[in-house]
Amino acid sequence: MERFYEVMFIVRPDVEDADLDKLIAGFEHTVTSGGGKVRSTEKWGRRKLAYTVRKFNDGNYILMTIDADGQLVHELERRLRVSEPVIKFITVRMDEEQKRIDKIKAIRATRKKVSAQPAAVSEEATSAVPAASAEPVAEAASA
Repeated sequence: MERFYEVMFIVRPDVEDADLDKLIAGFEHTVTSGGGKVRSTEKWGRRKLAYTVRKFNDGNYILMTIDADGQLVHELERRLRVSEPVIKFITVRMDEEQKRIDKIKAIRATRKKVSAQPAAVSEEATSAVPAASAEPVAEAASA
């Protein structure tokens, strides 16, 4: 069963662009030869890391979105792990996240919105409060 995944990996900053393109093409080939589909590949460029990883303070970020089964993702992660230029990676299953977001949207759509109430009801409620508070002041002044 094919599922939708996002694979983010960080490549060493000293890797040249040509080598980076070859590395990305190799990972894309792994996915396509395993029966998966690469939806997109985005190079986010060189960014500073939040903390030092393998003595590097920055790296080249790449985001791949793929449709694949579990065994193919496992193989891709194995290749990412043994690849020398890759210093960090993470794989996130996005179809579960999308189902969760759709469920939340459906629940919110069924709820009655407070802002959808008629304006006349809210004006009556606000005008009743000052009138009630003005009466005790008048009684205190006449006493």
